Amino acid sequence: MPNQAPSLNQAPSLNQEPRHRAASPMGEHFELMASIGGRSQRVVVTEIAASLRELDVDGVALVQDYPSDAQPPWCAGWVLVPWPNRVAGGTWSYDGVAQQLDITEPDHGNALHGLLTHTPYSVSALTADSITLGAGLSPQPGYPFELSTSVRYQLVGDGLLVTHRLENTGPRSAPVALGAHPFLRLGNVPTEELTLYINADTHIEVDERLNPSGITTDVSGTPNDFRNGQLVGAVDLDDAWGDVRREDDGSSAHYLEAPDGSQVQMYMDASFGYVQAFTTTEFAADGGMVTAVAVEPMTAPADAFNSGEGLRWLEPGEVWEASWGIRYLTTRK
Repeated sequence: MPNQAPSLNQAPSLNQEPRHRAASPMGEHFELMASIGGRSQRVVVTEIAASLRELDVDGVALVQDYPSDAQPPWCAGWVLVPWPNRVAGGTWSYDGVAQQLDITEPDHGNALHGLLTHTPYSVSALTADSITLGAGLSPQPGYPFELSTSVRYQLVGDGLLVTHRLENTGPRSAPVALGAHPFLRLGNVPTEELTLYINADTHIEVDERLNPSGITTDVSGTPNDFRNGQLVGAVDLDDAWGDVRREDDGSSAHYLEAPDGSQVQMYMDASFGYVQAFTTTEFAADGGMVTAVAVEPMTAPADAFNSGEGLRWLEPGEVWEASWGIRYLTTRK
């Protein structure tokens, strides 16, 4: 796993491009470019939601971009804190006291993707190969806790390493989980022609509101088995998997593969035990609608505030870090 950046052959540069909010609802854009290990890397992240906007390796686009004057379609690139996915009905209980979060998914009546998806982040650190953006979280209805959060985007030889840091700055234990919402692509290959691999042994069944039903099934012999790959254009997904298959260091990888064997991989460290895949044929890109697929790392599944599954409790002053990344492989592994 490329958990550390190799030595730079050429110092990268940061191109900070402030844009008027009317031109870009995502605020300022930050572009980082490098030449590492004989390959070229480029990433663009945004002020709002610290979102991943663009990623290229050797000129090959690895995430699906969208028009500069638009909101991210389908939550593209968002950082999801202090929970990924959904909290059913936006309700949960803390020390016997009912908590009510804002309903941000009105179609299903849930609280979706945490509390920082519309928050401006500030640049808190800049190195030769990385940029770190931070934002604080204050007590609010449904989440009476204080957190200091940051996300570091670090260019590495084969792509990007993303490290999240959460610190409990309040006086009581705080429940936390995190995730991200990258839409992967492989250059100009139509996404519907790519094969999706999810290296996981169980599928999380959901109810009509897309919340876990409490049933987890073995994927063997079912349409939910993506361990040997399925064509993106042949599936319709908003699904989550658990029991991810891990390497000796606890990491796991899930990926898209082109007909020529090249891959874009989303890899995640041992903190992440779940992965979500979402497909749409209506992703608004430059030039019109395209098929797109999100492959999302999650430390907990949907509705973890109620089930407790995968949920982490940070004590006052405790810090938690977790990492995932995207890498480009030009030959079959």
